[in-house]
Amino acid sequence: MIRVVATTPFEGQKPGTSGLRKKVPVFQQPHYVENFIQSVFDSLEAYEGETLVIGGDGRFYNREAIQTAIKMAAAAGFGRVLVGKGGILSTPAASCVIRKHEAFGGIILSASHNPGGPHGDFGIKYNIGNGGPAPEKITDAVFERTKEIKEFRIADAGDVDLDTLGITRIEDMVVDVIDPVEDYAELMGTLFDFDAIRDLFAGGFTMRFDAMSAVTGPYAKAILEDTLGAPAGTVINAVPLPDFGGHHPDPNLVHAKDLYDLLMSDDAPDLGAASDGDGDRNLIIGRGQFVTPSDSLAMIAANAHVAPGYKAGLKGIARSMPTSGAADRVAQQLGIALYETPTGWKFFGNLLDAGLATVCGEESAGTGSDHVREKDGLWAVLMWLNVLAVRKQPVAQIVREHWATYGRNYYTRHDYEEVDAAAAEGLIADLRARLEELPGSRLGDLVVEKADDFAYHDPVDGSVTSKQGIRVYFADGSRIVYRLSGTGTAGATLRVYIERFEPDATRHGIETQAALADLIDISRSLPDIAGRTGRAKPDVIT
Repeated sequence: MIRVVATTPFEGQKPGTSGLRKKVPVFQQPHYVENFIQSVFDSLEAYEGETLVIGGDGRFYNREAIQTAIKMAAAAGFGRVLVGKGGILSTPAASCVIRKHEAFGGIILSASHNPGGPHGDFGIKYNIGNGGPAPEKITDAVFERTKEIKEFRIADAGDVDLDTLGITRIEDMVVDVIDPVEDYAELMGTLFDFDAIRDLFAGGFTMRFDAMSAVTGPYAKAILEDTLGAPAGTVINAVPLPDFGGHHPDPNLVHAKDLYDLLMSDDAPDLGAASDGDGDRNLIIGRGQFVTPSDSLAMIAANAHVAPGYKAGLKGIARSMPTSGAADRVAQQLGIALYETPTGWKFFGNLLDAGLATVCGEESAGTGSDHVREKDGLWAVLMWLNVLAVRKQPVAQIVREHWATYGRNYYTRHDYEEVDAAAAEGLIADLRARLEELPGSRLGDLVVEKADDFAYHDPVDGSVTSKQGIRVYFADGSRIVYRLSGTGTAGATLRVYIERFEPDATRHGIETQAALADLIDISRSLPDIAGRTGRAKPDVIT
């Protein structure tokens, strides 16, 4: 039986490519999840009888929200739901399943790299049939619907057994509980030389993969240990936990410090890697050598041809605007296009769907390719393993040779987290108002060459996306970028990106923060971060 339940609109936020994110207690309010899911369904057309994929990263409230989504999908008229066993599907795996099974779309329950637990973060997002995040025309429609919704529809049925593979029914809809790893692992086997990677491990190669008690654990265990022969124990924190073990599942040098310290020690394995809450981000560290996400993108692009899935070469490279220009010079040498987009994977999706790009990445540790329409943490790790297996060189040597060939982009990101939203927005507004006066001015020993507010003209659909970040370029080629992030659930996060290109190989060994010291000082004084936000220094430096 289908129940029609009266409800009232909630004061939501506009869902972007990251979906709707709030604290768990917000989602636990009566009808909050139902309102949002119904608003999604009300914003879609012609899905009756179609397939919907549902899964999440295993965080607190994941199972409860999935049960609601399944019952509402039945009431909406979907013909089939594919749901990961235990409610588990990494974000890239969900994209893979949507694409392989030609699903109409998918509902992904995740707040990405944000903390979990009863008082942590939760999120819901909708992905379309290409496997990628919903475009703005859908998220805008969802937002408008949340402000006027008066009822939702839900099947009056018992909960589905999420822990047993197989098929059940709710109303006229088939519910298929699937192995969350199988389709994804099969796809990885078509892209990478698994025999070469097996030989690498058989030859004594050592690795530590930290799944951060998040969703990638089952995938990494199945692929790295069971399929590729990495020794048992290579994957640590492999069981997804509702609170991620009380840790912050963000694979950066702050929250994965233990892994970094291990790779810098005398007992370091050959490779250290990690992924985040929902499996779409990655961390790569060689013995004694951290690889920045921007450099990782460039080095993957330069070496991708060694992997079977990319032996024909790349069609193009895409990077988000704040990501360093390291990939630009790889694209130039390969004779392929480089696309600079706003932050957000949906912009890459247009390029990938149009066949204009093959590899893409963001400085926030997201890297991927045209195999799915999400960034993919484990894919990046497997690519590095394939490169290491073929080149038979340590990570540090590959990095040094890359810098010698292309030059080094010294690059850092300073995050000021949970800043008062009004203060952060005022800071950006003031910078925007000063754009015309900045060129020609001297800041410290540097002269500003140009300053702008990044706008993107999509070469596929012709759309224009403006106000994507304040960019300040200096005459020596250095730059500082300021933008507000939408990935948090409290206050605002001010991100400041600082970059300097160094072509001289004799100067590639300087510590990053030291190499950028003058730019760091300018990045703080130019908008008066301390005065406007009360923050004397960033919360996180990556």
